Amino acid sequence: MIISDKQTFAVLISAGIFFPPEFVPAARKEILEAIEASGNNALLMPEDATGYGGIRTLEEGRRYAEFLKEHRDEYDGVIVSLPNFGDENSAILALRNCGVPILIQAYPDSIGKMDVKHRRDAFCGKLSIMNQFTQAKLPFTAFAPHTIFPEDPEFIKQLQKFAGICRVVKGMKSVRAGAIGARTTPWKTVRVDEIALESMGITVETIDLSDVFEKIRTVSETEPDYLKKLEDYRNYADWGEIPSESFRTIVKTAVIFDRIIDYYQLDCLGIRCWNEFEAYLKICPCVILGELNNRGIPAACEVDIANALSMYALQLASMQPTVTLDWNNNYNSEENKCILFHCGPVPRAMLTQKQKIVDNPLQAMVHGPDCSWGSSMARIAPSPMTYMSACTENGRLRFYMGEGKFTGEVIDEDYFGNAGVAEIPNLQNVLLKAGSNGFKHHVSVTCDTVEEILREAFTKYLDFDIIT
Repeated sequence: MIISDKQTFAVLISAGIFFPPEFVPAARKEILEAIEASGNNALLMPEDATGYGGIRTLEEGRRYAEFLKEHRDEYDGVIVSLPNFGDENSAILALRNCGVPILIQAYPDSIGKMDVKHRRDAFCGKLSIMNQFTQAKLPFTAFAPHTIFPEDPEFIKQLQKFAGICRVVKGMKSVRAGAIGARTTPWKTVRVDEIALESMGITVETIDLSDVFEKIRTVSETEPDYLKKLEDYRNYADWGEIPSESFRTIVKTAVIFDRIIDYYQLDCLGIRCWNEFEAYLKICPCVILGELNNRGIPAACEVDIANALSMYALQLASMQPTVTLDWNNNYNSEENKCILFHCGPVPRAMLTQKQKIVDNPLQAMVHGPDCSWGSSMARIAPSPMTYMSACTENGRLRFYMGEGKFTGEVIDEDYFGNAGVAEIPNLQNVLLKAGSNGFKHHVSVTCDTVEEILREAFTKYLDFDIIT
């Protein structure tokens, strides 16, 4: 599924019939301007469809529900704006079946304008609507401060966060994940319950590795897909001393991965990256994963479907590339720092420089030299970071998540692969809880701070479990 970074918000102006109605037309204009300033789109009922353009009565609430039904696939979230106290009964009638996240915003009162003609009382009305929605088990989002003007820059930021929540909810309700190859026998840690995933709208398509290898063999070096991919890959990395045959095989493999993604309409994928690629094709597919991740197609190592889903959710929240890494090394004796690593799937957008492609020295110990080209040497650039990992248990999809940063601190020059020093508050407890709750040695990251978006989407709207 392609999720746009620009969301469309249906707007409901909730207005109490016993409160000054003159605020309503102004609110329509001000909310529209705020949504546009946040980089998103608005969907409003015609102003003359209801009194003053607001929803004040049960009949007007029914009309708004019909309006949403007519525009069912045109909006990603709803913004309820209270320019005065509002009307909780018409709002719940209007939105009970909207099926998308709801953001509630209320206008502040201004000292000096507290007479009957100018007092809004939206401070109180917001609590009333929140209470009514809670009784009806209709999930909603509300940010602090409790009241805020639409033109406030902080409200523009709230709209941008809400857009991220809408992206995550829409994207995670229907996911197609690809498993290219069977789970590697030694890594029982990456097992996942596909039936549990299917019950949550997540379909896993499995593709046999022998079929993939046969398709790679048939790619012609004169066909347009190959020639286009050849040029793209030449520019993507520093290929160093890679043998020409290995480079051509990597390009052919990338062509076939793209065709698989298109054919199965995959949103994310996990790949059996060893050891058949090295034994039979004499390559490591790491750089292919990195290039897919850089393009916004989350691809995890070692057929880790759970972390492919984590990557997809992180990307929906941040609109930035993601990657799955190993919790790999301590960093001296610093308890809140560690080294996150993998052989080469980190997208170029997250690196300090163009990665240099190498013959994987770990695989070379098993298969000999020139059998594992496609891994890389590169360091992760300093940046903020959100981390997350997933597993399935008792028919449920479970996550843990948090925020930290990549520090850019020095790692030994001869340390192989893509790596970065991560600083994470309370890291020792994070690792203890991850291991004690059945999570794997992998963790997915994106270079942005989106934990709040993910927690709101997962707990309010998607019913996923989060381990604290």
